[in-house]
Amino acid sequence: MSAMYGRGSGGKVKWVLLVLVVLLIAGIAYALPAMRAYSQTGAAYSARVVCSCRYIGGRELGDCEKDLEPGMEIVSLSEAADTKRIDATVPLLASESAEYRTGWGCVLMTEQEREAAR
Repeated sequence: MSAMYGRGSGGKVKWVLLVLVVLLIAGIAYALPAMRAYSQTGAAYSARVVCSCRYIGGRELGDCEKDLEPGMEIVSLSEAADTKRIDATVPLLASESAEYRTGWGCVLMTEQEREAAR
């Protein structure tokens, strides 16, 4: 009898784990559009603020990162100094670029402009 209960308990654990994995996947699928939208907004904000700090304010990239709001640590920043461009990326979710343009300041680049710059 005890062997039968042992198999049954193991089977129940497998079903519970399977249900938890399915719920986790469903939760991620449900939240993914909002996560992408927030990530896109955060990347655009970061690129624009850091570009202005760097190329208008004349500060160093590392110093400009201090100007970002708390919680923006997930955004990775890089600089293309030759084109006066800041690239901001949220891993696996979003990326944006802001470029300094004389007379316009720092502007977000369109997707076509970002593709052409690669």
